[in-house]
Amino acid sequence: MSIPRSKSKVATVIRVTSGNFLEMFDFFLFGFYATYISRAFFPVGSQFASLMLTFMTFGAGFLMRPLGAIFLGAYVDKIGRRRGLIVTLTIMACGTILIAFVPGYETIGLLAPFLVLIGRLLQGFSAGVELGGVSVYLAEMATPGNKGFYVSWQSGSQQVAIMVAALIGYVLNLIMWPAAMADWGWRIPFFIGCMIVPFLFYIRRSLEETEEFQRRKHHPTMNEVFTSLARNWRIVLLGMLIVGMTTISFYTITVYTPTFGKSVLKLSDTDSLLVTFCVGLSNFFWLPVMGALSDRIGRKPILLTFSGLTLITAYPALAWLVGSPSFGNMLLVLLWLSFLYGSYNGAMVVALTELVPATVRTAGFSLAYSLATALLGGFTPLVSTWLIEMTDNRAAPAFWLAFGGVCGLIATLLIYNERAVPAPADGTPA
Repeated sequence: MSIPRSKSKVATVIRVTSGNFLEMFDFFLFGFYATYISRAFFPVGSQFASLMLTFMTFGAGFLMRPLGAIFLGAYVDKIGRRRGLIVTLTIMACGTILIAFVPGYETIGLLAPFLVLIGRLLQGFSAGVELGGVSVYLAEMATPGNKGFYVSWQSGSQQVAIMVAALIGYVLNLIMWPAAMADWGWRIPFFIGCMIVPFLFYIRRSLEETEEFQRRKHHPTMNEVFTSLARNWRIVLLGMLIVGMTTISFYTITVYTPTFGKSVLKLSDTDSLLVTFCVGLSNFFWLPVMGALSDRIGRKPILLTFSGLTLITAYPALAWLVGSPSFGNMLLVLLWLSFLYGSYNGAMVVALTELVPATVRTAGFSLAYSLATALLGGFTPLVSTWLIEMTDNRAAPAFWLAFGGVCGLIATLLIYNERAVPAPADGTPA
């Protein structure tokens, strides 16, 4: 069956970001329904221990990201952006389907958590290069002087997934009894994710290879990519630090927010979902706005400003919220954190594509992003839960947010003050 290939930039952006949608849709569901998943697959005596095991399984997928970045990233740099993105979507879909259909612990015993873990590892391996592949594709198809705006839609697609997932969860909580939701209702959004997989394959198959990749006379072998990554280890390390602010902030205000609202602030499921929906909408607005602004004034001012604001405002904001917990206050604080995240990330993702050498752009970007997610952002729900338990301070997750701000500040100063980022060929201010 032939698939029409539109020359429209909008249609291309939608096609290339479709896999990001599936990834974040499933990741958000795992975080929001963590309490239900913990009962279904990790039924231990302590609620804290059960939740920690669930978040450890969630975090385990992130440990696979660096491997996916290295091996799949090298593969994409060798065979092309289009074919690579189809491969990553295939692996991601397998993990999603596995998690959706695994029976609970009471049915198949220890095999249940084991299969859930396998599903998360598959998702993590695929996601290790999905973000990088999408960001590089968008950077290479962007019109001159608008690279920041185009690349921002990589993260923008994730916000659409968050809003859709939150809306589905909100409706389910309105029409289903709490006992039914805890028993089997939480699986419905995962089933919906499986149902959209064929459509995502259809639209992604219509992608064309980027002109920049086609013009390149030499496509490196996987061994050459590995050698180049080792030679540019310092760039990868700085890239990991600059992404650290993004991953910590993002997983705090999206994946962890529903658990924080329910378990810490004692708000209802619907309140937490409404806040999360509004956060996704806010992110969706600020990402392209700040990406476009970075095309005009440069990346550095935005990165410094918003990583600094995160450092100094995270704790006061969360301390005020836990002192006066309410739907309105939670919405206000999370929208502020969303503004900080969206503004920083709008400039950060395109900055990272400019930092990595073109010949290993997918692998280098993906490795830096994956290391940041695996070592920092991916374990945000786990670290936040642990900090609250150890300090007996319900605002303790702010310490982790502030640490992300420190990572962003240090990395930005090192990268730009030492001129680590070359000026892009299209004249975009780096």
